[in-house]
Amino acid sequence: MSESTPPPVLMPGGNAIQPRMVLWCITIVAVGLSLFQLYSAGIQPLGLFYQRSIHLALIMLLAFLMFPAFGPNRKRGVLGWGIDCLFLAGALITGGYLVLNLDAIFSRAGFWSETDILVACIATVTVLEASRRAVGFGMTVIGLLAIIYAFAGPRGELPWLGEWMPGILAHRGYSLDRVAGQLYLGQEGIFGLPLGVAATYIFIFVLFGAFLESTGAGKFFIDMAYAATGRQRGGPAKAAVLASAGMGSISGSAIANVVTTGAFTIPLMKKLGYKPKQAGGIEAAASTGGQIMPPLMGAGAFLIAEYTNTPYLEIVKISILPAIMYFATVYLFVHIIALKQGMQGMPKSELPQMRQVMKDGWHFLLPLAVLVWLLVMNMSPMRVGYYAVVTMVVVAVLRYALWYFFVAPKQGQPVTLERTKGVVWAGLVKLVEGLELGARNAVAVSMACAVAGIIVGVVGLTGLGLKFSSMMLAFSGGNLVLALVMVLLASLILGMGLPVTASYIVLIVLVGPALTAEFGVPLLIAHLVVFWYSQDSNVTPPIALAGFAGAAIAGSKPMETGFQAWKFAKGLYLIPLFMVFNPEIIVGGPVPVVIWNAVIAILALCAFAAALEGYLFTKMSLLPRLAIGAAIFGVFYPSLLTEAAGVVVMAVAIGANWMASKREVPSTPMTS
Repeated sequence: MSESTPPPVLMPGGNAIQPRMVLWCITIVAVGLSLFQLYSAGIQPLGLFYQRSIHLALIMLLAFLMFPAFGPNRKRGVLGWGIDCLFLAGALITGGYLVLNLDAIFSRAGFWSETDILVACIATVTVLEASRRAVGFGMTVIGLLAIIYAFAGPRGELPWLGEWMPGILAHRGYSLDRVAGQLYLGQEGIFGLPLGVAATYIFIFVLFGAFLESTGAGKFFIDMAYAATGRQRGGPAKAAVLASAGMGSISGSAIANVVTTGAFTIPLMKKLGYKPKQAGGIEAAASTGGQIMPPLMGAGAFLIAEYTNTPYLEIVKISILPAIMYFATVYLFVHIIALKQGMQGMPKSELPQMRQVMKDGWHFLLPLAVLVWLLVMNMSPMRVGYYAVVTMVVVAVLRYALWYFFVAPKQGQPVTLERTKGVVWAGLVKLVEGLELGARNAVAVSMACAVAGIIVGVVGLTGLGLKFSSMMLAFSGGNLVLALVMVLLASLILGMGLPVTASYIVLIVLVGPALTAEFGVPLLIAHLVVFWYSQDSNVTPPIALAGFAGAAIAGSKPMETGFQAWKFAKGLYLIPLFMVFNPEIIVGGPVPVVIWNAVIAILALCAFAAALEGYLFTKMSLLPRLAIGAAIFGVFYPSLLTEAAGVVVMAVAIGANWMASKREVPSTPMTS
């Protein structure tokens, strides 16, 4: 390497060795994308195709710059650069062709020119390759299979393949012109609803989360959780639950949540006495719950709002109770283990003080308050996100300015022109970092939504959704519980290759019609069930992604940690069932009925945690554990008499356990 050649730099978040020039290009494109999104969100809204096509072009440019063709640990070389340049050009063509020729394309709708078809093919290949790099090979394979399926039929490009299709999956087959037009030149393919939501609501809230993260909100939430719970039994684990709920509401990824909060919480849990696999599992389960935690939740919540035509504020409001139920279950698991193993809290001297935490970070709560207030005022989520970002930046600037001009001089740091220039420059660097981080964090979600659009487009073209509904009805025999089990298994299989958002989109397109039309599940509850079940790939072996991330930090075996996460996250499977059989807690009903259902649901989940762990006030024998298991089925059954009987059984079992603990002679703590 010559002296004039700058050394390669390790790219943050990508583990790829990148030349400095590429890093500059990434920064320029990322900042440009974030500024474009802020402009279209708060200053001048753009038309549907203009917004989505420009967004996709810039996202794909970022993907090809961030992720080299041959993987993150190999230099690009001449061949790699040649491939990347082709795809960079493809990204520009994908977005630029629509922007420059939109009126002409609309005028010849359905009668596409050869250039239209050629660009559609280039766009589809480019999207699939960008997805392979940013999301993973599984997403690309599923997109390719969907396209092949569209061609498989007597009138398609692959008629021989249609002969191998089972009868219920067979269809007429479609030509290249028809498929290309569906995927690129209409509103049901790549530029469909999933990418539309990613290019508007999701990006702006990801950007908001990035600014919170870059300005130190993560540490604020963690410190606040430790100040609140650190002195209790199992304090660090309880702090992990609360901190993950706080971080999860501003983070777009359960894995990112594990890495962010787990770096602090997992070592402290291990120090207190939790086994490494338990510490990693607790963090994974709590971090996964962050995706269902208002006010921001995961990206899928914005898609639910669009698919069901429900205001986002309503999605937030109805998600509060289920989220509380979920975290109450994880929290109780943590508490039971602490009791079972005789753990104590952390010394007061090792914990942050709540007063000091709030003094140092109260300004992080202002943007969240503004966000909730504007949502309540029925403002568009996209505009709400814009004002939340602006508020975050303004509050950070004002707080630092107050310290710089009034506090620092009293500490012997006078205001000088030279220091002021340095402070302004550091602030601009921080601003650029936030803009860049937001764009980087959005790449995977947007690419997943673009490929999900391909799958949705093929499903709409071939009628696969209705066929899948018929198959689901036939296999379940009309039994709703079996149908929900099938949805759960399908979400687990999809989750092995797809991110949560893409898994939700694909699954709701396939099973949504069956749940609503054939089984009578209300539309909103059907979407929430699929959304919750789509989270399970984070905590369910054999592919427990958040669990594996927790294992890496805890130094435990990945599969053992995955099973612990699966145990702690049981609410992820039971709460959707409760929504289906007791829809009042979601769609509303008489206040006494809603309160009754909420109380018995929380009681059932807590009793289930105790039965599964075999301990509550003292060790629980097999008989009451079995009785609680049977009673839970009664509580979930939509009959007042059956619910009451289940509640009585659980109350008797818990009461008997409490009485047994009072009769016990104090002994040494259990170690297993």
